[in-house]
Amino acid sequence: MKNGSRFLHSLWNMRKGFHLNFDERSGKLSDIVVIGGGASGLLCAARSAQCGNHVTVVEKMPRPARKLMITGKGRCNLTNACFELDDLIANVPTNPRFLYSAFSNFMPYDTMALFEKLGVPLKIERGGRVFPQSDKAVDIVDALINYCVTSGAKIIQGAAEAFEFEGKRILSVILKDKTKIRGDKFVLCTGGKSYPLTGSTGDGYALAESAGHCIIPVKPSLVPLVAENNFITQLQGLSLKNISLKVFENGKQIYSDFGEMVFTHYGVSGPVILSASSHMRNMDKKKYKLVIDLKPALDEKTLDKRIQRDFMENANKNFMNSLSKLLPKKIIPVIVTLSGINPSQKVNQITKAQRLELVRLLKNIVIDISGFRPVDEAIITSGGVNVKEIDPKTMKSKLVDNLYFAGEIVDVDAYTGGFNLQIAFSTAVLCADNM
Repeated sequence: MKNGSRFLHSLWNMRKGFHLNFDERSGKLSDIVVIGGGASGLLCAARSAQCGNHVTVVEKMPRPARKLMITGKGRCNLTNACFELDDLIANVPTNPRFLYSAFSNFMPYDTMALFEKLGVPLKIERGGRVFPQSDKAVDIVDALINYCVTSGAKIIQGAAEAFEFEGKRILSVILKDKTKIRGDKFVLCTGGKSYPLTGSTGDGYALAESAGHCIIPVKPSLVPLVAENNFITQLQGLSLKNISLKVFENGKQIYSDFGEMVFTHYGVSGPVILSASSHMRNMDKKKYKLVIDLKPALDEKTLDKRIQRDFMENANKNFMNSLSKLLPKKIIPVIVTLSGINPSQKVNQITKAQRLELVRLLKNIVIDISGFRPVDEAIITSGGVNVKEIDPKTMKSKLVDNLYFAGEIVDVDAYTGGFNLQIAFSTAVLCADNM
């Protein structure tokens, strides 16, 4: 893969600054014009070109798949080793049944086989998350670009601004520089509005609306959460592993998870928090609380015995100085304050009632959520083109004869763990196979 990657970087460096002349950009009819060179756009284009179609990809950024480069903290969690269709559907909270045909046509094992074939060895980590063995997202990006180029698709840099119509058909897409790309079929793969610096700025919504499509209001999903507790700023930067999380909506538990989280200056983030955010839909009308269990492996009785042992070892110490074996240093002052026990109280003077209250606290730290972080901090967005206006068996528009959709622009989103990229790949392949 290393030699292929160097070749690809050289190839792309030669291509990325190119300028096609007017005739070449606007005079030749493409069989398929793919708008958006992200994960879904590149795979859709490659698959379509392999079938012998003349395919043009319009990507506004200097290099395609910029957002893919930063997924999984730069490692790219490209799918999930979830090989049962029902399990895959269960990880999609928004319009899951719409994806039945897409998933059935191209499952996670198909994604894994494709990238292995493209020369990217993969590995499976906790929770079924699939990554390149190199831990480098660039290997996935390079493989997709190479697949696209070697299949015969042409990638051009340009910002799509409008469609030119004739009745219920699109004749061409008009770029920002006013040139036109003519085509027989058009695919919108422009993504959502998360991470706008990567080019994901929601441009495709306006194009879809111009074609008559309804856009479900876009909201952040898989996004950090803002908390209003006073102790949050004291914990900034603290990462917690192996904690359990429960989410309550107006007092009713709606979700639970286990894993890692991190405190920030505004609230909380990390894998379990991002997944939890997918279940929190209307902050204005609903009240949400998180309940963190710092010691999920221990029930209250076992945790109490553990604390008693620690207290016996530190009998003559102040309470504040007795928790270092039990908790991370940064969280101890917060726990002491929340417990209501005087930090200077000697451990051998702590009552059973106080100790049991401490046990309860360690397994029930309440965090009050007041909002989402901005949409440009979300991993993905919820909302987009209404699925009722798209044929789920083909990804074809029900309103425009030659318009298709794939990826995040559609109103579907999933939990963390590689499921959202699988949506991108599955919808791209279904779209390509039906054009």
